[in-house]
Amino acid sequence: MWAGCRLFPLLLLALLRGLCHGREAAPSAVTCGSVLKLLNTRHSVRLHSHEVKYGSGSGQQSVTGVEASDDANSYWRIRGKSDGSCQRGTPVKCGQAIRLTHVNTGKNLHTHHFPSPLSNNQEVSAFGDDGEGDDLDIWIVQCSGTYWEREDAVRFKHVGTDVFLSITGEQYGHPIRGQREVHGMPTANHHNYWKAMEGVFIKPSMDAAKHDEL
Repeated sequence: MWAGCRLFPLLLLALLRGLCHGREAAPSAVTCGSVLKLLNTRHSVRLHSHEVKYGSGSGQQSVTGVEASDDANSYWRIRGKSDGSCQRGTPVKCGQAIRLTHVNTGKNLHTHHFPSPLSNNQEVSAFGDDGEGDDLDIWIVQCSGTYWEREDAVRFKHVGTDVFLSITGEQYGHPIRGQREVHGMPTANHHNYWKAMEGVFIKPSMDAAKHDEL
Protein backbone atom coordinates (compact mmCIF):
# COMPACT_ATOMS: atom_id res chain seq x y z
CA MET A 1 0.00 0.00 0.00
CA TRP A 2 2.80 2.41 0.96
CA ALA A 3 4.76 1.63 -2.21
CA GLY A 4 1.70 2.42 -4.31
CA CYS A 5 1.26 5.78 -2.58
CA ARG A 6 4.87 6.68 -3.30
CA LEU A 7 4.59 5.59 -6.92
CA PHE A 8 1.48 7.68 -7.71
CA PRO A 9 3.16 11.13 -7.53
CA LEU A 10 5.94 9.85 -9.81
CA LEU A 11 3.42 8.63 -12.37
CA LEU A 12 1.56 11.95 -12.18
CA LEU A 13 4.79 13.89 -12.70
CA ALA A 14 5.66 11.75 -15.74
CA LEU A 15 2.21 12.36 -17.22
CA LEU A 16 2.48 16.12 -16.76
CA ARG A 17 5.92 16.14 -18.37
CA GLY A 18 4.52 14.22 -21.33
CA LEU A 19 1.75 16.77 -21.77
CA CYS A 20 4.22 19.65 -21.67
CA HIS A 21 6.50 17.98 -24.22
CA GLY A 22 3.48 17.50 -26.47
CA ARG A 23 3.18 21.28 -26.79
CA GLU A 24 6.81 21.78 -27.79
CA ALA A 25 7.86 22.25 -31.40
CA ALA A 26 8.61 19.07 -33.30
CA PRO A 27 12.25 18.47 -34.33
CA SER A 28 11.13 19.03 -37.94
CA ALA A 29 10.15 22.66 -37.33
CA VAL A 30 11.97 25.29 -39.42
CA THR A 31 13.96 27.47 -37.03
CA CYS A 32 15.47 30.94 -36.96
CA GLY A 33 19.02 30.95 -38.28
CA SER A 34 18.46 27.93 -40.54
CA VAL A 35 19.80 28.08 -44.10
CA LEU A 36 17.59 26.37 -46.68
CA LYS A 37 16.29 26.11 -50.21
CA LEU A 38 12.62 26.74 -50.96
CA LEU A 39 10.78 24.72 -53.61
CA ASN A 40 7.71 26.06 -55.39
CA THR A 41 5.50 22.97 -55.24
CA ARG A 42 3.47 23.79 -58.35
CA HIS A 43 6.39 24.38 -60.74
CA SER A 44 9.14 22.33 -59.01
CA VAL A 45 11.73 25.12 -59.05
CA ARG A 46 13.79 26.55 -56.21
CA LEU A 47 13.89 30.19 -55.14
CA HIS A 48 17.13 31.64 -56.47
CA SER A 49 19.12 34.85 -56.81
CA HIS A 50 22.44 35.94 -58.30
CA GLU A 51 24.36 39.07 -59.24
CA VAL A 52 22.20 39.72 -62.30
CA LYS A 53 20.10 42.88 -62.18
CA TYR A 54 16.74 43.48 -63.79
CA GLY A 55 16.99 45.38 -67.06
CA SER A 56 13.68 47.13 -66.31
CA GLY A 57 11.59 48.04 -63.27
CA SER A 58 13.70 48.71 -60.18
CA GLY A 59 17.00 47.58 -61.68
CA GLN A 60 17.69 45.69 -58.45
CA GLN A 61 19.15 42.18 -58.16
CA SER A 62 16.83 39.66 -59.79
CA VAL A 63 15.12 36.73 -58.06
CA THR A 64 14.20 33.69 -60.13
CA GLY A 65 13.26 30.02 -59.91
CA VAL A 66 15.67 27.28 -61.01
CA GLU A 67 15.19 23.56 -61.58
CA ALA A 68 18.64 22.50 -60.36
CA SER A 69 18.70 21.21 -56.79
CA ASP A 70 22.47 21.67 -56.35
CA ASP A 71 22.83 25.40 -57.17
CA ALA A 72 24.55 27.23 -54.29
CA ASN A 73 22.78 30.47 -55.23
CA SER A 74 19.48 29.04 -53.98
CA TYR A 75 20.28 29.17 -50.24
CA TRP A 76 18.36 31.59 -48.00
CA ARG A 77 18.78 32.32 -44.28
CA ILE A 78 15.74 32.64 -42.01
CA ARG A 79 15.88 35.86 -39.95
CA GLY A 80 13.48 37.90 -37.84
CA LYS A 81 11.79 41.09 -39.00
CA SER A 82 14.36 42.96 -36.91
CA ASP A 83 17.64 42.02 -35.28
CA GLY A 84 17.04 40.11 -32.06
CA SER A 85 13.43 39.21 -32.85
CA CYS A 86 14.20 35.67 -34.03
CA GLN A 87 16.81 33.92 -31.90
CA ARG A 88 18.85 31.04 -33.30
CA GLY A 89 17.10 27.72 -32.87
CA THR A 90 13.67 29.23 -32.14
CA PRO A 91 10.92 27.49 -34.18
CA VAL A 92 9.20 29.81 -36.67
CA LYS A 93 5.49 30.11 -35.86
CA CYS A 94 2.71 30.22 -38.41
CA GLY A 95 1.87 33.91 -38.81
CA GLN A 96 5.35 35.08 -37.82
CA ALA A 97 7.08 37.91 -39.69
CA ILE A 98 10.49 37.00 -41.11
CA ARG A 99 13.16 38.09 -43.55
CA LEU A 100 14.78 35.75 -46.08
CA THR A 101 18.41 36.73 -46.71
CA HIS A 102 20.21 35.40 -49.78
CA VAL A 103 23.32 33.72 -48.43
CA ASN A 104 25.77 34.38 -51.27
CA THR A 105 24.94 38.07 -51.84
CA GLY A 106 23.62 39.21 -48.43
CA LYS A 107 20.50 40.76 -49.94
CA ASN A 108 16.96 40.28 -48.64
CA LEU A 109 13.93 38.96 -50.49
CA HIS A 110 12.00 42.11 -51.35
CA THR A 111 9.03 43.36 -53.33
CA HIS A 112 7.58 46.76 -54.25
CA HIS A 113 5.24 48.44 -56.70
CA PHE A 114 7.15 47.77 -59.90
CA PRO A 115 5.75 45.47 -62.62
CA SER A 116 7.53 42.16 -63.10
CA PRO A 117 9.24 41.93 -66.52
CA LEU A 118 7.41 38.92 -68.00
CA SER A 119 3.96 38.55 -66.41
CA ASN A 120 3.33 42.15 -65.32
CA ASN A 121 2.64 40.99 -61.78
CA GLN A 122 4.60 42.62 -58.94
CA GLU A 123 8.39 42.50 -59.20
CA VAL A 124 10.29 40.51 -56.56
CA SER A 125 13.94 41.43 -56.09
CA ALA A 126 16.86 41.00 -53.70
CA PHE A 127 17.67 44.23 -51.87
CA GLY A 128 19.99 45.65 -49.22
CA ASP A 129 23.57 45.12 -48.13
CA ASP A 130 24.90 42.56 -45.65
CA GLY A 131 21.36 41.60 -44.65
CA GLU A 132 20.16 45.15 -44.01
CA GLY A 133 17.45 46.51 -46.30
CA ASP A 134 14.13 48.13 -45.37
CA ASP A 135 10.54 47.43 -44.29
CA LEU A 136 9.69 45.95 -47.69
CA ASP A 137 11.84 42.90 -46.86
CA ILE A 138 9.31 41.48 -44.39
CA TRP A 139 7.10 38.47 -45.12
CA ILE A 140 4.52 36.57 -43.07
CA VAL A 141 4.75 32.77 -43.01
CA GLN A 142 1.27 31.35 -43.63
CA CYS A 143 0.76 27.74 -42.54
CA SER A 144 -1.97 25.70 -40.91
CA GLY A 145 -0.47 24.50 -37.64
CA THR A 146 1.40 26.13 -34.77
CA TYR A 147 4.87 26.04 -36.34
CA TRP A 148 6.33 26.00 -39.84
CA GLU A 149 7.16 22.33 -40.37
CA ARG A 150 9.68 21.27 -43.02
CA GLU A 151 7.28 18.86 -44.69
CA ASP A 152 4.48 21.44 -44.97
CA ALA A 153 3.71 23.60 -48.01
CA VAL A 154 3.49 27.23 -46.83
CA ARG A 155 2.85 30.66 -48.30
CA PHE A 156 4.80 33.89 -47.84
CA LYS A 157 2.65 37.01 -47.74
CA HIS A 158 4.35 40.37 -48.10
CA VAL A 159 3.62 42.72 -45.20
CA GLY A 160 3.97 45.99 -47.10
CA THR A 161 1.97 45.22 -50.24
CA ASP A 162 -0.18 42.14 -49.37
CA VAL A 163 1.02 40.00 -52.28
CA PHE A 164 2.05 36.33 -52.16
CA LEU A 165 5.45 35.06 -53.31
CA SER A 166 4.57 33.22 -56.52
CA ILE A 167 5.69 31.57 -59.75
CA THR A 168 3.41 31.05 -62.75
CA GLY A 169 5.92 29.53 -65.16
CA GLU A 170 7.20 32.37 -67.41
CA GLN A 171 10.79 31.71 -68.51
CA TYR A 172 13.62 34.18 -69.10
CA GLY A 173 15.90 34.26 -72.11
CA HIS A 174 19.56 35.36 -72.18
CA PRO A 175 21.49 35.77 -69.86
CA ILE A 176 19.46 33.58 -67.46
CA ARG A 177 17.79 31.36 -70.04
CA GLY A 178 15.29 28.85 -68.69
CA GLN A 179 15.01 30.40 -65.24
CA ARG A 180 11.46 31.20 -64.11
CA GLU A 181 10.08 34.58 -63.13
CA VAL A 182 9.31 35.02 -59.42
CA HIS A 183 6.73 37.68 -58.63
CA GLY A 184 4.06 38.81 -56.19
CA MET A 185 0.39 37.95 -56.76
CA PRO A 186 -2.57 39.48 -54.89
CA THR A 187 -4.46 36.20 -54.54
CA ALA A 188 -3.67 32.99 -52.63
CA ASN A 189 -3.60 30.04 -55.05
CA HIS A 190 -1.64 26.93 -56.02
CA HIS A 191 1.15 29.05 -57.59
CA ASN A 192 2.29 30.38 -54.20
CA TYR A 193 3.00 27.27 -52.12
CA TRP A 194 6.60 26.66 -51.02
CA LYS A 195 8.31 23.81 -49.19
CA ALA A 196 11.60 23.70 -47.28
CA MET A 197 14.11 21.46 -49.01
CA GLU A 198 17.90 21.11 -48.73
CA GLY A 199 19.70 23.07 -46.04
CA VAL A 200 21.27 23.35 -42.63
CA PHE A 201 18.55 23.38 -39.98
CA ILE A 202 19.36 24.70 -36.50
CA LYS A 203 17.85 22.35 -33.92
CA PRO A 204 14.76 23.70 -32.13
CA SER A 205 15.87 25.26 -28.86
CA MET A 206 14.50 24.19 -25.49
CA ASP A 207 15.67 27.50 -24.09
CA ALA A 208 16.03 30.11 -26.82
CA ALA A 209 17.49 32.66 -24.38
CA LYS A 210 20.68 30.59 -24.20
CA HIS A 211 21.30 30.93 -27.96
CA ASP A 212 23.01 33.74 -29.79
CA GLU A 213 20.77 36.16 -31.69
CA LEU A 214 21.05 36.58 -35.43
